[in-house]
Amino acid sequence: MNRRKSHPTGVKYVLAGGSVVAAFGMLVDPGGLMSHLTPAKDVCQEVVQSRRVLSREELSRLLTVPEGSDRERVRQIVKQPYCKLQTPNSMADSPPQREAYPLAFDPQTWLVVLYEGNQYTGYSFSFRH
Repeated sequence: MNRRKSHPTGVKYVLAGGSVVAAFGMLVDPGGLMSHLTPAKDVCQEVVQSRRVLSREELSRLLTVPEGSDRERVRQIVKQPYCKLQTPNSMADSPPQREAYPLAFDPQTWLVVLYEGNQYTGYSFSFRH
C-alpha cells in the first residue's frame, strides 16, 4: 500500500517565520507607522487652565457618567480643561469638540473628553512622548 506522508514541518516553518516577522515588525517602526497611535491632531489649540490636572478621584467619577449626558454634568466633575484640542475635520452640523486633561498621577497621559454640541459623547486617552 502506498501511503502519502504529510509534511507538517513545512507548515511549522512558515508559522515560525511569520511569527518572527510579526515580532520584528512590532519592535521596529519603519516609516513612522507607530506615530499613528498618537495622532498629531492631539495638539492644544487653546490652553484654558495651564495648571489643570485630573486626579484619580475625578477620573473615577467621570467614568461613571453615561454618554449622552449634558456637558454641565461632566464639567461639575472635571471643571475647566487644561486645553482645547484641534477639532478633527467633520461633515457634521456641529463638529465634535475635544478637551484635554493631563492625569495628575501620569502627566504624559491625557484624558480627552469628547462633546458634540452640549452633549458628552465619550472619552479617549492620548499618550504623550
